[in-house]
Amino acid sequence: MLALEEARARILDRLAPTGVETVELGAALGRVLAEPLTARLSNPPADVSAMDGYAVRSADASAGARVRLIGEAPAGHPFAGRLEAGDCVRLFTGSVMPEGSDAVLIQENATRDVDTVVVREAVAPARHVRPHGQDFTRGAVVLAAGRRLGPREIGIAAAANQPWLACHRRPVVALLSTGDEVALPGGEIPPGGIANSNGPMLAALVAAAGGVPQLLKPAPDQAAAIAERVSDLHCDMLVTIGGASVGAYDLVQAGLGELAFAVDFWKIAMRPGKPLMHGRLRGPRGETPVLGLPGNPVSAYVCAILFLLPAIAALSGSATGAGGAAGALAYEQAVLDAPLAANDERADHLRARLVTGDSGELRVAPFRRQDSGMLSLLQQAGALILRPPHAPAAPRGATVPILRLDRLGL
Repeated sequence: MLALEEARARILDRLAPTGVETVELGAALGRVLAEPLTARLSNPPADVSAMDGYAVRSADASAGARVRLIGEAPAGHPFAGRLEAGDCVRLFTGSVMPEGSDAVLIQENATRDVDTVVVREAVAPARHVRPHGQDFTRGAVVLAAGRRLGPREIGIAAAANQPWLACHRRPVVALLSTGDEVALPGGEIPPGGIANSNGPMLAALVAAAGGVPQLLKPAPDQAAAIAERVSDLHCDMLVTIGGASVGAYDLVQAGLGELAFAVDFWKIAMRPGKPLMHGRLRGPRGETPVLGLPGNPVSAYVCAILFLLPAIAALSGSATGAGGAAGALAYEQAVLDAPLAANDERADHLRARLVTGDSGELRVAPFRRQDSGMLSLLQQAGALILRPPHAPAAPRGATVPILRLDRLGL
């Protein structure tokens, strides 16, 4: 069986970022920049006041000095004149510093008497002044290519006066559940049937990761039906759910084989998720990468975290994957609240509660039951504990690597 890390590397190896499109700033949240973003405007565009007060010449602003008030300059309305010796101008936070001034006397340190202001505390040069370009200057690269745009990135792009951004197209991920037993949620569930939890769950994961889910109608256990569902797909990746193993009714490989499907691998050394499949579907529009997930919902979800999230990051052009370097996952360390037995040859990801200890340390308590069909425990999990192949027994209080689901936006 293939090792987890090698399987992920092979999945990511031939994935190329999607094409580039221009996106309006207000619609760019979650997108990935395809080109470096440069500033069209310095920030701030001029020397501005950092506080409410008075623009002064520091040479005039010794303690006890009196200066003449010759005008005011609210933010957005610069003072048209120039400060001469002994002058001051009323300012507010964000006001442009008038010509001739070099400091701000804050209002708490000033006493105003009609058109005269008394300096109660001396002002040093440049005090309470934000100089032109303090944050960034025009022409500077403020965001690198490959950066995923969150609220802070949207803010800096706006400050850089960039209303349109060159972003990678959101990758389209088609999701096909298989099995005679799979029924649409809300409908009548026939004897022996189950509601299709995998499709909506993984569609939500794709959307949360920045992709566009394309949820296909579930296919019964018929190779021809599976082939028909995917015969005319327009997507960047096809994800099948269930039917990738070797049972008599696991027909995904047979169905895709009717459409020139080449298997790269199936079966990996991990739990849950041993029957993972990867390959490429050849068609008139080129090759489409295929990821075959197990049918048990917990297995499908864990495999989606470990393999589908990094794949979406790679297709999106992200310079960093799900929590770390491109294609990597950011494991953290936490303290065990219960002992763990030694592991076998398969990497294990245990669902666990995540709590903060009395000393502020992260603590994880693995659920006693790790059944791959129990969505209720998956929903309660705050983390996955990684148990590498052949990991020795770990006592309570030992540190173990974990994946925090909240860090992944999940």
